[in-house]
Amino acid sequence: MIDIRQGIGYDLHRIVEGRPLIIGGVEIPSPFGLLGHSDADVLAHAITDALLGALALGDIGQHFPDTDPTYKDSDSMFFLAEVAEMIRKKGFIVSNIDSVVIAEKPKMALYIDKIKFSVAAVLGIEPNRVSVKAKTNETVDSIGEGRSIAAWATALLVSE
Repeated sequence: MIDIRQGIGYDLHRIVEGRPLIIGGVEIPSPFGLLGHSDADVLAHAITDALLGALALGDIGQHFPDTDPTYKDSDSMFFLAEVAEMIRKKGFIVSNIDSVVIAEKPKMALYIDKIKFSVAAVLGIEPNRVSVKAKTNETVDSIGEGRSIAAWATALLVSE
C-alpha cells in the first residue's frame, strides 16, 4: 500500500540592509536582505517545514535551532538537504512542492526558474515537480509595506 503524506510550511523574515537576499538558494540582486540566524532564506525554511510536517517530524527550529552557533549564517539549502535525506531514510520520496513567495519588492519573476531548479536539485527531483509563485501583499501589513518577506509551501510525499 502506498503511503501519501502532505505537509505545510510558513516563514517570514524582516528586511534589513547589508545582507544578501537569498530565496530558494538563489541570490537575488537587491539593496537589502533578510534578518535571521542563518541566511534567512524564507522559501527554503518554508519548504523545510512543509517536508518535516508531512512526516510529523517537528519544525526547522527543532532540528536547526537559532540558539546553536553551528548554524550562524548557514546556507538554508543545507537544512533542506538534511531534511531530504531524513525523508529518504524514512522510505519516502518528494512527489511535489508547491510554494509562494510574498514580497512587495524586489520582483521575483525573473528568478522563478532559477529558484525552481535550485530547490529541485537539492531535493533530487525534477524541476517540473517544484512550483514557485510570487505574489505581493498589495501594500497591506509589514510585507506590503516592504518591511518583510514571507513564504508558504506545501509538500507531498509518497512512500517508496
